[in-house]
Formats: sequence, C-alpha cells, structure tokens
Amino acid sequence: MASESIHPASAPSRRVVVAAVGAAGLALTLNACGSEDDSSSSSDAPAAGSVLAKTSDIPEGGGKIFKDSGVVVTQPTAGQFKAFSSKCTHQGCAVTGITNGVITCPCHKSEFSVTDGSVKKGPATQPLPEEKITVSGDSISLA
Repeated sequence: MASESIHPASAPSRRVVVAAVGAAGLALTLNACGSEDDSSSSSDAPAAGSVLAKTSDIPEGGGKIFKDSGVVVTQPTAGQFKAFSSKCTHQGCAVTGITNGVITCPCHKSEFSVTDGSVKKGPATQPLPEEKITVSGDSISLA
C-alpha cells in the first residue's frame, strides 16, 4: 500500500482576501450605478400620451425638467414648446438646471440651448437628442 503524505490546504493570504473583497465591492458599486441608468425605462415613467405639464408650467425662455420621464420641456419663444432628453451627451449625467436660455449639466458644466438642444459650452460635443411631445390646448404630453 502506497502512502501519500497529506498536507492540509493552506488558507488564502490576507492579501488575496482583501483583493477579493475589494473586487466584490467594486462589482456591486458598478452594478448599482448601471441599474440606476435603467430607471428611465421603469414602469414609474409616464407612458406615451401621458400629460407631463400644463403649458403655463413652462416659463418662456426657459423650461422644466421631468426627471421621471427623462425629458426637458422648453419654451424658447411664446407658444413654441420643445423637448429634449435630460441625459447629458457627455457622460450621461442628468441635467439639473435651466437658466438664461441654457440647460446645464452639473457633472462637468456642459450647457445646451433651450431652443434646439445644441451645445453652448462643452465638454459635451453632441446636442441633447430631441424628444417628441404634443401640445393640445394647455396640456403637454409625450408623443
């Protein structure tokens, strides 16, 4: 009968354990960030045809951000309403402000025109994509 020497398996080193925990934490963090971006397609977002606002809610020369719908509705001139994605084209942050005819992104300070969504100030290089809305009477709805 051959005898083999049996050695207990060594425990992983502290360095291996710390690296594994760090990698797992990073994976969870990145997954959480990714799942946040998917919220715009959640059932909480109003469906097409849903009334977003009254025309009187949108200031002339400015606009209003509808976070749950992922859109910005603007009124560049009296009675003219436009809508754009609220997702900055630079790195996907949600825009948060509209002042003096400019839609602003808080992450890197990109600025977009309320008239056509064009870039007024980078680092963004692409305009905000236009969204479809309908205005019926005093109601503004997603198309």
